[in-house]
Amino acid sequence: MDHLPFHRIVKMFKREGIKLNESTINGWFSYSCQLLTPLYELLVKKVLESKYIMADETTIPVQTTDKKGATHTGYHWIYGSPHQKIIVFEYRKSRHKDGPNNFLANFTGALQTDGYSGYTDFDKKSNIVRLACMAHVRRKFIEIHEKGDTSADEILLCIQKLYAVEKYCRENKLPFDNIYEKRQKESLPILKELEKMLIEKSISTLPKSNIGKAVAYTLNLWPKLKNYILNGEYQIDNNIAENSIRPIALGRKNYMFAGSHDAAQNAAMLYSLFGTCSKNNINPLEWLTYVLSVIAQTLGNDLEKLLPQNFNKIPA
Repeated sequence: MDHLPFHRIVKMFKREGIKLNESTINGWFSYSCQLLTPLYELLVKKVLESKYIMADETTIPVQTTDKKGATHTGYHWIYGSPHQKIIVFEYRKSRHKDGPNNFLANFTGALQTDGYSGYTDFDKKSNIVRLACMAHVRRKFIEIHEKGDTSADEILLCIQKLYAVEKYCRENKLPFDNIYEKRQKESLPILKELEKMLIEKSISTLPKSNIGKAVAYTLNLWPKLKNYILNGEYQIDNNIAENSIRPIALGRKNYMFAGSHDAAQNAAMLYSLFGTCSKNNINPLEWLTYVLSVIAQTLGNDLEKLLPQNFNKIPA
């Protein structure tokens, strides 16, 4: 949770008069991961059973014998179920589309991502509704605005109106059916106005200009960008997935790299379990202390009770 490398933890304990070898902590970590693997696999199963997944990816440097004196750039792929409050990380050696294609091979439902081409194979699947991320689009026009260029301002105003509708729904805790109705009444006309504006901009601006590139990016994603109004359960962006990968950036600064590909997957497992703790307001220390004390004696059929999202339902 605090992204500390083991050698730093060893020094912290030593200051308190507790002498531990780094190899000892490594052993505890590996054995704990073995115990937690069935829970991680169950969490993956739960995410894939949901009907709405947000996905994103981020890098993690990995120490490997393949590159002497250098680290391999691996990837943590993130899959989140926003309404189930579950987050799953999976480590892959590359950013190749095989990662999401394999993980989501049997998934049916809505998939929300940014515009990365690694997800385009899902556009051809009839059992998947594709959603894009309005926050990524908005960011491109904000960058233009921050450079003193006013050509993006009217587009930003339209996007602001769309987010105002979402804010109202969120603050008033509207049921999904009511969110759908409000979007059809208020967001749909704004989206039509925005689309018209984008088409006009694409004609009147140079394709290689900053505004031209931002408009082209947005129009390319347009069918997926507006699909969020099809269902009150869908969200306007995949910020939940994006927010879940932010701790990894802190981790990269602190521990700098994973010691191996297996270690990177172990990290993905713990990011999944602790990330799900965070989304359910569960104290990870309390959860992990309890789970490690009982999991070895827990039957497979009872493992679901140990998942972070079920922790506060466990009888005292």
